[in-house]
Amino acid sequence: LVWIDCETTGLTDTDKLLEIAVIITDDNLNIVAEGPNLIINQPKEIMSRMDKWCTEQHEKSGLTAAVLTSEISTEEACNQVLQFIKQHIPQPRRGILAGSSVHFDKKFLEREMTPVVNHLHYRIIDVSTIKELSKRWFPGEYKKLPEKVGTHRALKDIKDSIRELQFYRDTVFKRT
Repeated sequence: LVWIDCETTGLTDTDKLLEIAVIITDDNLNIVAEGPNLIINQPKEIMSRMDKWCTEQHEKSGLTAAVLTSEISTEEACNQVLQFIKQHIPQPRRGILAGSSVHFDKKFLEREMTPVVNHLHYRIIDVSTIKELSKRWFPGEYKKLPEKVGTHRALKDIKDSIRELQFYRDTVFKRT
């Protein structure tokens, strides 16, 4: 599984990637490799267009300052991410994209890192879907979900998502 999380300047088609992190796990959610955690440079002009939530969140987390001083371009980040994925999953269309609300990340990847998406399988594993189903169908188990520790930074958010899926595997998808 190819776990990817992105931080962005917002939610629209004109917004940009700010940070991307990648972790590869096996099918049992054991971490095989922790990949690049890259901060992508964006000019002040782009950063100044962020909405209030993004401005406050990224300032608080330190991401804004890191973006403005980063020397990594989107193209360079794409190359590093793709190289890392190919190192662990060389065959095209085998790695399954995983994460929380990962369709959001995939939308940005399709636009800004097309080679990465083209190397991955078309299927995704979205932890937020399992979360919503568990909340509705298994409310007792859902209430036991541990609190997330993420700070809207890509690497911590991925680790939260992996832990969350491990929780659902162990409590909702019990072996009989």
